[in-house]
Amino acid sequence: MIKPPKISVGILTEKEIEIEFFGRFFCDNNLNISGIQKVVFQKGKIFFDDKYYKELIFNPENDDSFFELKNVTIGKEFHWQQKENQRFTDSLKLIVEDKKITAINIISVENYLKSVISSEMSASASLELLKAHAVISRSWLLANKQQNNLIHLYKSSFIIDNQSFIKWYERDAHSNFDVCADDHCQRYQGISRQTNENVNQAVRQTEGIVLMYEDGICDARYSKSCGGISEQFENCWADVHFSYLESITDAPQGSRIGGRVKDLTKEENAKRWILSSPKCFCNTHDTNVLVQVLNNYDRATTDFFRWTCHFSQNEITEIIYKKSGFDFGQILDLIPVRRGLSSRIVELKIVGTKKILIVGKELEIRKWLSQTHLYSSAFVVEKCDFHDNIPQKFILHGAGWGHGVGLCQIGAAVMGERAYKFDEILAHYFKNSELKKIY
Repeated sequence: MIKPPKISVGILTEKEIEIEFFGRFFCDNNLNISGIQKVVFQKGKIFFDDKYYKELIFNPENDDSFFELKNVTIGKEFHWQQKENQRFTDSLKLIVEDKKITAINIISVENYLKSVISSEMSASASLELLKAHAVISRSWLLANKQQNNLIHLYKSSFIIDNQSFIKWYERDAHSNFDVCADDHCQRYQGISRQTNENVNQAVRQTEGIVLMYEDGICDARYSKSCGGISEQFENCWADVHFSYLESITDAPQGSRIGGRVKDLTKEENAKRWILSSPKCFCNTHDTNVLVQVLNNYDRATTDFFRWTCHFSQNEITEIIYKKSGFDFGQILDLIPVRRGLSSRIVELKIVGTKKILIVGKELEIRKWLSQTHLYSSAFVVEKCDFHDNIPQKFILHGAGWGHGVGLCQIGAAVMGERAYKFDEILAHYFKNSELKKIY
């Protein structure tokens, strides 16, 4: 058994950071700090209290002390991006990074999880759903810290040549802390996000429990809505296959839907699937379920299971140029080159009057085709209103919200409402895995 570790979480990076300390904190040879303070990046260092520092660490006097960081950006580059003040317990570390100051919260894994499952979900979610999410969030986090994990083999990377631009994003983007506090890693919003006894109970009852496959902790991924079928890891990130991240149908075992789903890597089958509305766990409009998964800023998204997105010729040309940096000219076509098992497009050919290029993987496709991000890369393209053989309108008909790998949060919420236990929820989404208490 190992002791519960502490982790470092990057919260924000700015030229100037305003902090309010509640209770007493100590730093710089027991310098007593309280109230509102400002730190500023000057002369390559942190300027605070009339002194310059390479880094600062503020430690609380007791467990009742906490601090508030002002104007923290959440949902960076997504359609719900906004700023809010956030409060945190434990220690605050400030470092110089990229000619700015980065604020890092140093906190125990179990306290971190209380905030994560209240930020990724709602504190009002069912106990079984919260327990399931505590396990996968803990597993995802500790897999990154496990020395014998394969993380180092599939770091963020991209391949570009005259015909293609293939890129994926991993957590190795952070070199000065373990994880960030936003959707790139896991949403973590400190004690600002409301918690309740259910959250504390979920973390307490699953303390130290992780998903395991053979001798390793599972790199347990999750997204908002798989759209009815989950995706394989290698179709969203590096070409590494994990047996516990197989594609599954998000429906009860033995249900009729499983036998009706054909190979969604084939275009005609993908189109039929995306334009349908199958009876899956995550196909729900039940408000009592959705409030468990969607915090207030997420609830503006109401069409997550099946959605449409409309672009004029000028709009899609401008967006792709802005987001990709490539001048395609007028967009003539968007052609799926390769789809994953959930119908998500892994490689998309963009055909313009000036340039033709294949883009991938799924997140890069979502970035190039939206001012923020498309809900997912599971879509089919409808071209309309042709003028001189050039379409003047593009309609994307899509399915799901997010990459679709691993646990489907909305589907899991429905399972919780239907009295599935947390281990049954996890067994549904992570085939071939097992639960193990490691501390």
